[in-house]
Amino acid sequence: MNKLGRILLTGGALGAATFGYAAGIERRHWTLRHATLPVLAEGSPRLRVLHVSDLHMMPTQHSKQRWVSALDELEPDLVVNTGDNLAHPQAVPTALRALGPLLDRPGIFVFGSNDYYGPKPKNWARYLVPSAKQKRIHGTPLPWRDLRAAMTERGWIDATHRRHALDVGGVRLHVAGLDDPHLHRDKYSKIAGPVPADAQLNLGVTHSPEPRVLDAFADDGYDLVLAGHTHGGQLRLPGYGALVTNCELDRSRARGASTWGEHMRLHVSAGLGTSPYAPVRFACPPEATLLTLVPRSQEVREGGRDRVGGAPFGAGANVR
Repeated sequence: MNKLGRILLTGGALGAATFGYAAGIERRHWTLRHATLPVLAEGSPRLRVLHVSDLHMMPTQHSKQRWVSALDELEPDLVVNTGDNLAHPQAVPTALRALGPLLDRPGIFVFGSNDYYGPKPKNWARYLVPSAKQKRIHGTPLPWRDLRAAMTERGWIDATHRRHALDVGGVRLHVAGLDDPHLHRDKYSKIAGPVPADAQLNLGVTHSPEPRVLDAFADDGYDLVLAGHTHGGQLRLPGYGALVTNCELDRSRARGASTWGEHMRLHVSAGLGTSPYAPVRFACPPEATLLTLVPRSQEVREGGRDRVGGAPFGAGANVR
């Protein structure tokens, strides 16, 4: 075999191995990420917030279902779900089984595009095309009303285009959310206005972290915004990071915590799923995040992770 043939053969084998890992191993490598964010008013007690996003649940995904359900062992004070729970018309029961015990805790949610519409086959090259230049392709309508009814019946708050005041874990919260900016369903005018001065945490919730809505939250004085949608890039290169964000957010903020403007913090979840038509992750495992919120004068930390079976979170240790 000549040199060129060996190079091509080696490249093909490496590509096949990488795809096999991305599709067969990493996309099921459930990961719990930790971050400490200084966003509370001085004198506030710590608040533990579980951020889950982008489950993209299919009826047959039993491994994901068991792992998400076991997150209840973390005993969070508040659960925030930033949308894209569904990937199939019959996935509502599976999503509810996954979230089941968490629905007994205080919770807030907004929906994303894949709560409203099912996925459709797409050319994978579209993944690398800037989001603004893509034509939106809507799939089959999904039963999001059934999911919403079940969540609200269990006590979770639908924050879509609403402002709420609540007390959680000894902290006075003001919460406001948007419908999905990715589908241009957001109407910030419905929640616009300065945040209340007596809240110990002003929290914004959105599915897609579009800069236009982040700017609006920041201008109104929010302390923290939680979002999903990006999948952390889904495909990341060591030393480079996310290839794309699937929205107007810059690549450096595709996953994890960052500062937006002078005051506001942003946390973007890399999410727990993928489209069934693009079932790969590379250098970006599926994740949920346990956020420890502390007063603003305290130190910020991020980056700790517990994978399946890792200490201290061993939920789902035998799940593959």
